[in-house]
Amino acid sequence: MFGLDKRSRTVRAATGPLAEFYRSSFPVPSDKLDTLPLLAVDVETTGLTPGKDRLLSIGWVPVNGTSIDLAGAGHVVLRSGEGDDSVGESATVHGLTDDAVAAGEDPAVAVARLLDALAGRAMLVHYAHMEQGFLGYACRQLFGADLMVPTVDTFAVERRHMERMGTYPRGEDLRLPRVRGRYGLPFYRSHNALTDALACAELYLALAANARGDTMKTMQP
Repeated sequence: MFGLDKRSRTVRAATGPLAEFYRSSFPVPSDKLDTLPLLAVDVETTGLTPGKDRLLSIGWVPVNGTSIDLAGAGHVVLRSGEGDDSVGESATVHGLTDDAVAAGEDPAVAVARLLDALAGRAMLVHYAHMEQGFLGYACRQLFGADLMVPTVDTFAVERRHMERMGTYPRGEDLRLPRVRGRYGLPFYRSHNALTDALACAELYLALAANARGDTMKTMQP
């Protein structure tokens, strides 16, 4: 999944909790789905562009093979720094006010908590561009190196399934609530990081139950 040279450089550059994270062993494509350890992750942000927009909160829920571990779920709000802009109109999407963000955790502590939960697992997301982009940027800023972790993207899995069936996705066909609805899963209000992580975990189990194979590679592009 990652070039060995790039991974080696990343591991050498990592400091603190990220360096500790890279000491773990991670799943490989041949690992069986029924025992695969994953962590469903979702982020809420002020926009779509890492570096320009801010990471506000992270939610996560462990998936152990075919079961969801709610006891291991977590949610953190990242404290704003001096000089950070207001969350602005993005508050109408995620519900996080300036006061809530001002009372959040130190960003380094918050991201370290995620890394501790993610160690030894594949990252499970719906639309990997967001989580990989914002978490990778945070790790570079806080711990000196990118976040490199095996990833399963339910957005990509469902898109591939629809294309195979000749029903090419349009508009909002691949948004998390819409995809969940097609698999008979209940509606959850979107844009809370913990709720969305749980929603992604449940969708993954539905997709895995209908997968054509039984390894992690089946669930990756």
